[in-house]
Amino acid sequence: MSFLLRRPASLLCLSVALALSSCTSPPTRPATAVEATVTTRAVGYLADHAVPASLDLVPPPPVAGSAGFALDEQVSREARALRGTARFTQATRDAELAFPVGASQFSCAIDLDVDAQRTPALYRLLERSRIDASAATRAAKKHHQRPRPFMVNNEPTCTPDDEEGLRKNGSYPSGHTSIGWAWALILAEIAPDRADAIIARGRNYGESRLVCNVHWQSDILEGRFMGAAAVARLHDNAAFQSDLLKARKEIAAARKAGQHASRDCAAEEAVLKVRPASAL
Repeated sequence: MSFLLRRPASLLCLSVALALSSCTSPPTRPATAVEATVTTRAVGYLADHAVPASLDLVPPPPVAGSAGFALDEQVSREARALRGTARFTQATRDAELAFPVGASQFSCAIDLDVDAQRTPALYRLLERSRIDASAATRAAKKHHQRPRPFMVNNEPTCTPDDEEGLRKNGSYPSGHTSIGWAWALILAEIAPDRADAIIARGRNYGESRLVCNVHWQSDILEGRFMGAAAVARLHDNAAFQSDLLKARKEIAAARKAGQHASRDCAAEEAVLKVRPASAL
């Protein structure tokens, strides 16, 4: 995940000025859509008040000595055993959420390349819903500040350059998983001919965070829950519904034109079948 950086007050004022054309009043959070991170200009579909309240919806994470945490530790050991394998390499690729790369994470699952030129509505749908699904985990993450696996077992992750930021960002629930599961539910709705492959991709996309040694099993499970909660809220949003319809039409047109994903999807599918034995 990307992380907001501390900036001097002057730069913050400049950023607000560019967005609001004025620095004469204190900056406020947007009333119409959730803020994007510094890596994108896009905004989510949901207003702040419509974002699911993760702190109310998910229970506290398992504590040391509990049966839940024992399972977390077991799955983590099994996942770390995959370091150095093709599954670890895939997990490294799955860590990238920034667009345009993020738009292609489900390309094999839907059997279609996604980009801003050929499938603009689908691209926009994925980018904006990504922000909403991430926001749906934010309150619980901040409140619980759960240490990530690599902070406990002192073993490497698949994205060492991200570790400094990850240490400051709570592990529970998993934002990557929330996004992946939200994408899976949305894509399965608009590409029902590929629904099984899409849902499977949603599951293994979250499991890549286990293999990366940056999330616990319980983080993943509650991430799926919050991703589903975000999608439920999105279905009451007019802009989301409009893009959903346009994206469905783009997929139908691509199918009619005989278009397919350009990557080696057979190889990717085989790799993604490898998973921690105890993962739920």
